[in-house]
Amino acid sequence: MAGKFITFEGGEGTGKSTQINLLCDFLKQKNKDAVLTKEPGGTEVGLALRRILTEGDVGKLDAVAEALLFFADRRLHMVQKVWPALAKDMWVLSDRFADSTMAYQYYAYDKRLSKEDITSLYRFAVGDFEPDLTIILDIDPKIGLARSFKKAEGMTVKETRIESQGLVWHERLRKGFLEIAKENPDRCVVLTADKPIDELHQEIVQLVSQRFGL
Repeated sequence: MAGKFITFEGGEGTGKSTQINLLCDFLKQKNKDAVLTKEPGGTEVGLALRRILTEGDVGKLDAVAEALLFFADRRLHMVQKVWPALAKDMWVLSDRFADSTMAYQYYAYDKRLSKEDITSLYRFAVGDFEPDLTIILDIDPKIGLARSFKKAEGMTVKETRIESQGLVWHERLRKGFLEIAKENPDRCVVLTADKPIDELHQEIVQLVSQRFGL
C-alpha cells in the first residue's frame, strides 16, 4: 500500500502531540514505515520560523505576516520532508497543516484576511496536493487553554504567544475548525478530545484502520 499523509488539527491543548505519537506506534506495529513531523518546525529553517511564530508578544505579528511565514514554513516542509517521504511509500503524520492557517489566520482573526487570499497562497506553495485524512480534535477552549498553559509551566521556552490571544479569539478558532470540517466532509473527521487518552486513541485507530483497510 502506498504511503498516506494524515494531519492532526485543532485548537490549543487538544492533545494532538500525544495522539499522533500513539498513532505512529500503532502504524509501526502494523509494519508501516511511519514518520512524525509538524508545522511550523518540520525542517531546520522551519524551527527558526517556529520560534518567531510561537514565542514573544501577541502583537508582534498580524494575520497577514503570520500567514506568509506559515506558508514559507509549509513550502519547505513539503519539499524537504513530506513529499520525499511519500515518494518512498512512507506514512507521514503531521501535527498541523494548512487547515490551521485557515482556522487561525482567517477565522480566529475575525476574517481580516479573505479565504481567497489563503487559498491562493496554498495553491502557490503546495499546488493541488491535499492530506489523505485530517483528524480534527475538538475541545472547549477553556479546557484546552488550561491544559496548554499548564504544559508550558514545565518548559524552558514558553511557546504561549498564540495561547495568549484570549478566550474569544480561541472560541472563533474552534468554530473555524468545525466549519472547515463541514466544508470538507470526505477528508476531515472531528473527534471529541475531552476524554481519556486511551479512549481517544482507540477511536483514532478505528478510524484510520477503516479508512485505509488496515
